[in-house]
Amino acid sequence: MPSSTTARSILIMFALALTHTANGLSAPTSHHESSSRRTFMSRLTKTTAGVAATVALGLPPQPSAAADVVMLNTENGIKYAVTKPADNKKSASPQSGDIVAVEYTGYLTNGQIFDSTHAPGSNKALLFNIGSKNVIPGLTEMVSEMKVGQKVQAIIPPELAFGEKGICSEESGECLIKPGSTLVYDVILKKISIPPP
Repeated sequence: MPSSTTARSILIMFALALTHTANGLSAPTSHHESSSRRTFMSRLTKTTAGVAATVALGLPPQPSAAADVVMLNTENGIKYAVTKPADNKKSASPQSGDIVAVEYTGYLTNGQIFDSTHAPGSNKALLFNIGSKNVIPGLTEMVSEMKVGQKVQAIIPPELAFGEKGICSEESGECLIKPGSTLVYDVILKKISIPPP
């Protein structure tokens, strides 16, 4: 289970993205400042928008201060923020067919983790081809925008995740991911490889 700070951070970011109140926030000013997820989310909650979202969610108010977070959007509506810059800003993003290695943690909007490459028994990285159907479309789209070493927190809408099917047991009807769920992913792109001919 995530800590209450992690759950609060995810909920606040989610609320900000949904209400489009992240306008006017500036980019991280240094690698050190943007490398810590806690620092990133702390700064996000200290803006007026963060305070408004905190109040709307019934969480304790945070002190007011300037923040340096930029909410970005992909072409298909994924909202994301870069929480760690790329190792080399001049490096290229993966292309269709490239093999990528990513580490990620997937959350429901209530902060509950539903999947992680750091889970017991995992290999610590997920390998997949860009353009394959082995992962949800939103994860493929997000990783296609990234560079090696970059870490993002992305809010993926249901239509780019598990849609109206969710992930539910046919026998019991219980759902790990309910139909129509928006998901939040922390993703770091570890490696890009060109597939062999």
